[in-house]
Amino acid sequence: MPTRLQKLFTKFIKWRYKNISNKTFTHVLAVGVGLLAGLASVTLKNLTYFIEASLESGIVFSSNQLYFVLPIIGLALVFLYVKFVHKEKLEHAVSSILFALSKKKGIIDLKKIYTPLITAPLTVGFGGSVGLLGPAVSSGSAISSNLGRVLHVNAKTRSLLIACASAGAVASIFQSPIAAIIFAVEIFSIDFTMLSMLPLLLASISGVLTSYFFLGNEVLFDFRLTDNFEVKDTFFYILLGVGTAVASIYFTKMYFAILKLFEPLRSPKYKLLLGGLAIGIMLYFIPPLYGEGFSFISNLLDGNHLSALGSTPFDNYLSNIWVVIALLFGITVFKAIAMTTTFAAGGAGGIFIPTMVMGSALGNVVAKVINNIGLGFAVSESNFTLIGMAGLIAGVLHAPLTAIFLIAEITGGYELFVPLMITAAISYLITKNAINHTIYTRELAEQGALLTHDKDENVLTLMQLDDVIEQNFKTVTPTMFLGEMLHESVSKSTRNLFPVIDENDALVGIVLLDDIREFMFETALYRTTTVSTFMHSAPEYIFYEKDSMQQVMKKFKNSGAWNLPVIKDGKYYGFVSKSKLLTAYRRELINFTK
Repeated sequence: MPTRLQKLFTKFIKWRYKNISNKTFTHVLAVGVGLLAGLASVTLKNLTYFIEASLESGIVFSSNQLYFVLPIIGLALVFLYVKFVHKEKLEHAVSSILFALSKKKGIIDLKKIYTPLITAPLTVGFGGSVGLLGPAVSSGSAISSNLGRVLHVNAKTRSLLIACASAGAVASIFQSPIAAIIFAVEIFSIDFTMLSMLPLLLASISGVLTSYFFLGNEVLFDFRLTDNFEVKDTFFYILLGVGTAVASIYFTKMYFAILKLFEPLRSPKYKLLLGGLAIGIMLYFIPPLYGEGFSFISNLLDGNHLSALGSTPFDNYLSNIWVVIALLFGITVFKAIAMTTTFAAGGAGGIFIPTMVMGSALGNVVAKVINNIGLGFAVSESNFTLIGMAGLIAGVLHAPLTAIFLIAEITGGYELFVPLMITAAISYLITKNAINHTIYTRELAEQGALLTHDKDENVLTLMQLDDVIEQNFKTVTPTMFLGEMLHESVSKSTRNLFPVIDENDALVGIVLLDDIREFMFETALYRTTTVSTFMHSAPEYIFYEKDSMQQVMKKFKNSGAWNLPVIKDGKYYGFVSKSKLLTAYRRELINFTK
């Protein structure tokens, strides 16, 4: 930045501190972040639709129906971008944001502003079976994080702005401002207080306005409810809730199973070839797996399952409703496989919209089975299609409120509120009991880096082990004589604890001042007794690479110790004292709650 601009910017920052309160400035930033996140979402959608429209108009392969080879081309383009431009492994969008919130004080790399805007359209536009919401949230969050850093906001405000960006992105894509706010609260574990509610509301509104400004009144689903909820269908909605719960568990387990299946393939080239081939085969037999799948959902809502299924090798048998049901169920089964294979092959995207596609297919299947089983029942297929989406969102993402309000808003009313609540609640409760953590959060939870709605847990998660490690301890060796220890270590130390290390700097024991106090003035022992005589094992050890702050606190509680040694790369690294740990905890708690 030129010197003159730097001076002007410095003057602005000083003026802001003098004339605008932090609260007001946060509100202003929330509006700006919502607009920018909405703009990123619109850009993402338009780039993707441009690629899709170009391919559909005959630029590549469409005339001879070879569309199923397109995903491997998109994955190859993403691979080239990552290898030669990005030069880092692509991360899961929402998971990386959650990690930045818990362990990086809300600091997100500048590259994550534009990388999703390139990799996601290439993946989805060429038919990768993933969604755009995750990349939109990722880009918006990176914008808000870097804007916050430039404008010198603190870590807590920066985290709130990231949540605002996610609300703006969701509101822009779905034009559902209430669901967008709830999404930020449920997924990012933001405390829903008056301090956070207004910035989230402002960001959500500005995100929606951005979408209206660039896209007009265009909506994802041009659909209005025609069939109201009937009490007699309650049992079937309960059944749908159980079904979506089972599907959610399958979705999550399949995700991790396929990623694990690709792990032995070290080279990204082999992953690309294997993944691209697998996706192509699935697309050949089940064309609706191509791309995001919004058109598939729209056709199901319109009652046009033939258009939803497209041209398949089974076209001659579609007059049989049970063949249609089987194909729709196949989409339910294979959407999770196609989505995860796209990720494993190196593609970029999100899981939210594939979850909706899978839920819509399952809901429609359940309704068709009920209507055609021959028992005289008749339910609304469009309603079940919508509520199936809610059930999958509630189960897969553990976000029941987001599911309820999103479906209610995109249908333009709340007539289905009761069945939405029934299905979403059942799906969430069953899935939550079967799987503790979602696709977004499992790895973070294993690392102890997951923020939740538990304030005590969050404070520990936000704490950094490096901040509480003390290294001003005088080390001794097992072969050191007592006299040497007294002159070289005890006399020069302000601590009452001495780590004993070997020639490789590995910790072999500790000596407390109390252990040698009664022998300190027995000079006859100075040259005859070594440190190994007095040393003993530490009550517990803290391992730098793998112990979370929750585990550290638990080790202090179980051992009753006041100081515990830290081991890093198999070597002695320092000590953590209970007093410093509790002081740091109280300080972080004050910062977190004020």
